[in-house]
Amino acid sequence: MKLSYSLGSLLSVEDLLSCAKKASRFRPEAIWIPETWGMENFAMLGAVSQRTESKIGSSIINIYSRSPALIAMGAATVDTISNKRLILGLGTSSVPIVEGLHGYKFERPLTRMREYVEIIRLALSGKKINYSGKIFSLDGFTLLVKPPRQDIPIYIAAINKKMVDLTWETADGVIFYLRPLSEMAKTISMMQSKRRIDVACQFITSVAEDAQTAMERAKKTLAFYISVGEIYRKFLAENGFRGETEAIYEEYQRSGLKSNHSLVTEKMLESLTICGSPDDCKRQLRHIYEAGVTHPIIQFNPVGDVGESFDLLTKTFSDAN
Repeated sequence: MKLSYSLGSLLSVEDLLSCAKKASRFRPEAIWIPETWGMENFAMLGAVSQRTESKIGSSIINIYSRSPALIAMGAATVDTISNKRLILGLGTSSVPIVEGLHGYKFERPLTRMREYVEIIRLALSGKKINYSGKIFSLDGFTLLVKPPRQDIPIYIAAINKKMVDLTWETADGVIFYLRPLSEMAKTISMMQSKRRIDVACQFITSVAEDAQTAMERAKKTLAFYISVGEIYRKFLAENGFRGETEAIYEEYQRSGLKSNHSLVTEKMLESLTICGSPDDCKRQLRHIYEAGVTHPIIQFNPVGDVGESFDLLTKTFSDAN
């Protein structure tokens, strides 16, 4: 069974590279590197590729901050450096990041994603691109470097139904995040009956010998995403957690992130995260596979010392898998 690790936002560059090297001993399916407003993704993927023999994945490269040609250039470069181990994860990101950080308008995400996938695949084919879409027009673009693969796998981060449909139509895999297990099981069953792809889902994960300590760490991360991520807040409200998300967001508006994590319920943790003691986490992982997820991605949320926490995390999931 596939199992991957996501290393990023809560780690320093040095800690991330150290954890990637440690993880390689357990031969995970991939090491995934996120990109928000800290470490640049392609640079980190290149560095991580030198510390592991596993696949490396971007989770995610957003389709507003780079042109499709530039993403194709980055993908070809990293795939060369890593000897054909890249998984290219693409997503739309969110309004605060796209507009507030990058200064672009968050417009036509579905059309934009379709054209990005088409252009990136054309570029990686090595052929000259003459492309005319609703957003992009390219005239005679060709990569100067020969990509080692024309078929770098492309995964799409999907939340709403239209993006889920597009993903199953065009991508090699999907990346889910913060979806209730019951909803995800139904969606996966329905979509896989049309066309089978790799179903990856990233889970906020926190492991400690003391279960309550791990749960507290997971609550803080979950409360953060609900507070600042309107798209996640809306999706969760529509899928069984309306009262909880409203309470968490209202407290965030009143007092910030100081205490609103206390409003995260055990039901939310059980449905949306992996957290608790090692035995708790192994049990939760079994439920995730049973829901139809073919590729769980363990998002490392350290508890205490980063190195010791990661050692416990990898031991837990190497035993479970």
